[in-house]
Amino acid sequence: MSKQLCMIFCLFFCIYIPSVFAVDLTAEMELEQANQSILHAIELVKKNDINGAKQEYEAFKSQWFEIEDGIKGKSRDTYKEIEDAMGRIEFAFLQNPVKRSSLTEVLSEQVNINQRFIDGNYTKDKEEIASEASDIGTLVRLLKEANQDLEQNNTDQAKVKIEAFRQSWLDIEGIVLTQSANVYADAERDMVLTYAYLSNTPPKTIEAQQAIDTMIGYLEPLAGKTSYNMLDATTILLREGLEALLVVVALLAFLKKSGHEEKKKWIWSGIVAGIGLSVLLGVTVQVLFSSGAFGNNNFMIAGFTGIFAAAMLLYMTYWLHSNASITQWNYYIKSQSTKALQKGSLWSLAILAFLAVFREGTETVLFLIGMASSIRITDLLAGIGIALVILLAVSYLVLRVGIKIPIRPFFLISSILVFYLCFKFMGMGVHGLQLAGLIPATQFEGMKSIDILAMYPTWEGLIPQLLLIAAACAIVLWNKYKDLKLQKQLEINK
Repeated sequence: MSKQLCMIFCLFFCIYIPSVFAVDLTAEMELEQANQSILHAIELVKKNDINGAKQEYEAFKSQWFEIEDGIKGKSRDTYKEIEDAMGRIEFAFLQNPVKRSSLTEVLSEQVNINQRFIDGNYTKDKEEIASEASDIGTLVRLLKEANQDLEQNNTDQAKVKIEAFRQSWLDIEGIVLTQSANVYADAERDMVLTYAYLSNTPPKTIEAQQAIDTMIGYLEPLAGKTSYNMLDATTILLREGLEALLVVVALLAFLKKSGHEEKKKWIWSGIVAGIGLSVLLGVTVQVLFSSGAFGNNNFMIAGFTGIFAAAMLLYMTYWLHSNASITQWNYYIKSQSTKALQKGSLWSLAILAFLAVFREGTETVLFLIGMASSIRITDLLAGIGIALVILLAVSYLVLRVGIKIPIRPFFLISSILVFYLCFKFMGMGVHGLQLAGLIPATQFEGMKSIDILAMYPTWEGLIPQLLLIAAACAIVLWNKYKDLKLQKQLEINK
């Protein structure tokens, strides 16, 4: 019995104890072990033992199949380099006769690639870099590393760092916004321009370095902030809510002015849906994803909703300007007196209200949820409450004043306001898609950003906005023509 116990104990010792002290090898350590086979292969080639070198290479290849996933997980670029080098080694062994000089060269190249990875001098994937960036200070260091890469003429690695910056921006943009709206707008502009400089053929490295230095200059002073107060929460909600408010108030004023105030429930339905979906999306992102992982999707949502809202606002601009003429308005009232607004028009109003609220609401919710862990709950709720009271007061005043304005000035002012929002939403929409990487950014030399109009120095953003101006001019001319034609028709009917 004692012998059996001894045997069981020995078996347990042999199996279990080594596993306790076993060390989980990192990808670097695993490749270092495998790299020994390549080093041995080089020594054997020098001794003219080609068969022995081939066996050592096969040993490396066997180990490679076991460790390649770990290398790929850390750097796809290095993984590709190793695979390419292995292909060249295979080709060198296939030559008849095998050229020792060529074989030594490709084996040495393989050793150099392996050693760079072992030493940690490899290109990290942008997802890994982005996951390491969680505050302004970390992002500033990321920018400084990108500048170092550019000084070493490593444009590809600098691009990876800037792309990682863009992916991580959603994690810290709320912190930036609470401290400086100007810095927030500048950073969103400059990250697009920097990536455009680096994507140019050939890359504009000097301009990219200047842009990165500028970003470091205005972001670094903000790096120390780690908590929020009531004013921060109020500022975020006010800033994001005012533009949505302008659209909603214009829609409500239009219904009241046109005698269809009872249809305002359609607009309120759009508002409620926009708020509800914003909250749902914000909570879902925080629970299921990291903000960085969601970054590009958030930019895409903002981009597409901005462009869609701009298109609908352009139509609303046309309608409002059409009715700025007393003749046109009287004709409209007469033609509408016996029928209600069509459901298609009501759906359009509801969708426009939804888009305006959802576009601004998504970012607001993400900002507020993101700051919740760094602010006292009483300050957060008080800030939200104060902002809501201010927004409601502004809504009431604008709506009340708007209704008292005579017909012609009301529609002229409304059409200008709505076109301004249309113009700005288009710029913000294109900019959002550029941030998501869906649209390129070709710099417009010599132009500075005009944030109040969402005009950024890229051709992709400026061209659609210029087309909107052309469309607005066409609307003015067309409405003048229609007004003259209608006046003549009415005179004939008399």
